[in-house]
Amino acid sequence: MIALAQREGVFWMGKIYEGAEAALKGVLRDGLTIAVGGFGLCGIPEHGLEAVRQSGVKNLTIVSITGGTDDAGVGVLLQGHQVKKLIASYVGENNVLMDQFTKKELEIEFCPQGTLAERLRAGGFGIPAFYTKTGVGTIVAEGKETRTFDGRDYLMERGIFCDLALVKAWKADEEGNLVYRKAARNLNPVAAVAARLTVAEVEHLVPNGQLDPDLVHTPGLVVQRVFKGLNFKKPIERRTTRTA
Repeated sequence: MIALAQREGVFWMGKIYEGAEAALKGVLRDGLTIAVGGFGLCGIPEHGLEAVRQSGVKNLTIVSITGGTDDAGVGVLLQGHQVKKLIASYVGENNVLMDQFTKKELEIEFCPQGTLAERLRAGGFGIPAFYTKTGVGTIVAEGKETRTFDGRDYLMERGIFCDLALVKAWKADEEGNLVYRKAARNLNPVAAVAARLTVAEVEHLVPNGQLDPDLVHTPGLVVQRVFKGLNFKKPIERRTTRTA
């Protein structure tokens, strides 16, 4: 067992906090830009998102692959009109989002998924911008600088660096080294490096020395706060079945 101390109502030990509310205490405020890890509803920081919802903070800019569903993922923040702008690749599973967008209550910046991941990685590594072929000649290119390299046109895309990153990992140690599992590696690793403060919720918390260094996906150097989540719902975005 990893012992926790208490300071000003928050249980903590170094980087380890007791729950999402404690890990986000003193962090949340109106107008934050938040990177949210995961793919669809797989590997999402569901407890962190719920803590943001309960805090009631407003005018958020959310960077996420999807807009979640009506009642899961980023969707829990849309329910309370907490999101001002969403930077995402896919928003087709959320009726609340579509309603707010059509009423001009929500701004959406559509970004191809690979480009979105690279924008976060670039922001995390201090790269202000890069060029890509993706989106050339489409609506994605509107208002963006285009340059020609070796006879081909490329769009300039800006790196993204956020105030806060919420990520979900399978395992972590006391130093915040993270191991993701399968599809959870989609966006979580790049989101983790692309913020001033990274908060990771994990399924398994182990003492230092228990993780194989060769299997660590995100080094603890870029993770400031960690908590062990309980009772993960792990919702399914769209359930499909087939007869055997």
